[in-house]
Amino acid sequence: MIAVTGATGQLGQLVINALLKTVAASEIVALVRDPAKAQALSDKGVQVRRGDYNDKAALDRALQGVEKLLLISSSEVGQRTNQHRNVIEAANAAGVQLIAYTSLLHADTSPLGLAAEHVETEKLLADSGLAYTLLRNGWYSENYLASVPAALQHGLFIGSAGEGKIASATRADYAEAAARVLTLDDQAGRVYELAGDDAWTLRDLCASLSALSGKTVAYQNLSEADFAAALMGAGLPEGFAKLLADSDAGAAKGGLFDDGHQLSALIGRPTTPLAASLKAML
Repeated sequence: MIAVTGATGQLGQLVINALLKTVAASEIVALVRDPAKAQALSDKGVQVRRGDYNDKAALDRALQGVEKLLLISSSEVGQRTNQHRNVIEAANAAGVQLIAYTSLLHADTSPLGLAAEHVETEKLLADSGLAYTLLRNGWYSENYLASVPAALQHGLFIGSAGEGKIASATRADYAEAAARVLTLDDQAGRVYELAGDDAWTLRDLCASLSALSGKTVAYQNLSEADFAAALMGAGLPEGFAKLLADSDAGAAKGGLFDDGHQLSALIGRPTTPLAASLKAML
């Protein structure tokens, strides 16, 4: 059986949909915090089990009989390492044969502050004795698409990424890659640096958005501190605003760029271009 943590999350749902193309629903386990919110998965025949990152006993029960596990990194920045430790220990106790973990692109050398907990989790896996695969995911195109409506409204897109190139892909691209790894043999010990085929800058994003929408959208580059302040002024919590500004600053240093094309090689097709995502959104 193949299990997926965070199965009702944005990435988790896409992974399960991808798995269902080649794996029987009865052989897929969806680990969720609240099973009541996973009726759609149950309706597809997927096994739904309670698997809260913070509840070690529940994880111990949920992972019984599981052979392969996709550990989707927790969304609770600052708590991830302990939460992931719970999952890894439960997987070890249950005899899981392989864990695939969604880490961060070039986590071991990344300038992004987000990398720290991913590096800690990678070490937990290395020390666990379990067979594991690292899916070092680059940026989701959706991370920036969320800002498009406001950019169109004001004719301005702000950030602190400078001319840093961002090799993004869609969540669906990354989900397909995860499903592929979970269904392939001989994946233990592999480290995948996953990123989109085509890299772009925020200025490029604005040019594409302008061309597709017919409305001029300019890019304004700010310092990391000023960008964080602007995000807080727009109502974002301080911690989240600083995280986004740090990620942009990391992009300016090359932290979100990779041209190895491992993602497209894994999924057997080109990754989804930014322009296609923008067009679909518009």
